[in-house]
Amino acid sequence: MPTMHEVLAAQRAAFMAELPVGMDVRRDRLKRAAAMIRDHADRFCDALSEDFGHRSREQSMLTDIAASIAPISHALKSLDRWARPEKRAVQFPLGLLGARAGVEYQPKGVVGVIAPWNFPVQLVMAPLAGIFAAGNRAMVKTSEFTPLTAALFEEVCPRYFAVEELAFFSGGPEVGKAFAGLAFDHLIFTGATGVGKHILHAAADNLTPVTLELGGKSPVILGKSADIAQATARVATGKMLNAGQICLAPDYMIVPEAAEAQVVAGLKSATSAMYPSLLANPDYTAIVNDRHFERLSGWLEDARAKGATVETVNPANEDFAAANSRKMPLHIVTDVTDDMTIMQEEIFGPILPIRRYSGDIDSAIAEVNRRDRPLGLYYFGQDAAEQRRVLDRTISGGVTVNDVIFHVSMENLPFGGIGPSGMGAYHGHDGFKTFSHAKAIYRQPKLDVAKLAGLKPPYGKATMASVKRQMK
Repeated sequence: MPTMHEVLAAQRAAFMAELPVGMDVRRDRLKRAAAMIRDHADRFCDALSEDFGHRSREQSMLTDIAASIAPISHALKSLDRWARPEKRAVQFPLGLLGARAGVEYQPKGVVGVIAPWNFPVQLVMAPLAGIFAAGNRAMVKTSEFTPLTAALFEEVCPRYFAVEELAFFSGGPEVGKAFAGLAFDHLIFTGATGVGKHILHAAADNLTPVTLELGGKSPVILGKSADIAQATARVATGKMLNAGQICLAPDYMIVPEAAEAQVVAGLKSATSAMYPSLLANPDYTAIVNDRHFERLSGWLEDARAKGATVETVNPANEDFAAANSRKMPLHIVTDVTDDMTIMQEEIFGPILPIRRYSGDIDSAIAEVNRRDRPLGLYYFGQDAAEQRRVLDRTISGGVTVNDVIFHVSMENLPFGGIGPSGMGAYHGHDGFKTFSHAKAIYRQPKLDVAKLAGLKPPYGKATMASVKRQMK
């Protein structure tokens, strides 16, 4: 296997030799990318389950296999429209004189992708949909926490792509650091905020443009007009999917003081209906490794020690302590305070703190606004004015109203964070533009426009007339 530097050099040379990258070439790469996942779907599901210690095959088919092919299919349908040059107006009177202006979307070159472990297929393939649609080539660094999935990518990729088109690399933090320091034409990283800071530092030496998809504490705001049964069922679904190991998982709830008991009861009921048991339940995913299991267990102990009430949703009364498993039930935590780790760090697991608010929605909004800007925000309620106030007075990467997470699945919406939850966005047309260079092109008419505009010395009346026109 050639080194990362050698692959980057080979990809860039092949890219430059190929320019311009035709639509048929782009479509062919997209189709091969979809085939790579579709043809090996069962093997990817097996690898994912082994990497996690157990992961539902149906969930993997939904969240990693189908969700990888969907953005590729969307790109194939939309590519011609996305790539169409745009006409732009020119200032009066240049348009009348024959000047023309426009924007053409040109591929950047070689794009680096650093993928996380929680959806280690989908969060490779969704960026690749935009990368290939834009006409680029790609190098991917997979997560060391999902080694079998990473190895499968390295095995099957050469059957579909030349190394000059797409290549995969695996390894630990040292490999990741070296990868982030390569002189890519664009780099996209999905992962933790703390690691994102290091990625940005590494990319800075090459002035590599970076898209960071990070995380944060995505809040659920429950308005007083919310349907509590519906809201708790939807929050429980989002929180328990992948055992809460989702960057957009509802991280904490802010609920009216009078509704707290009803909210806790609703969460317990909804979770028990979906997962009447957990240990032998094939639908429920395990925590990815011992380190993360111990982290979550430690955070629960920290909350208990500082006065929180922790309720475990264990409808079958299973003995998790005696089980040789990393499956963890939902823990609902009330009476939480800011000094608890679960209110300071992104949880990334089946722990759900609940905060109370009294008075109007502004106190819930203030709770959100005194923390870092989150990747997602979720509002439940039927009060249109209140909903509008939450949307206007909070800043987050994206919002789903009356549900959780769903905005990420809309290919026509940009997906990205803001501030500590990320920078830049992709998905659909926004992804195509992220991985393209918008090249401005101006075509001058035959007339000597510089002379007409008074730009040529000796300066005089024509110069001042031009100044006056532009200052109006």
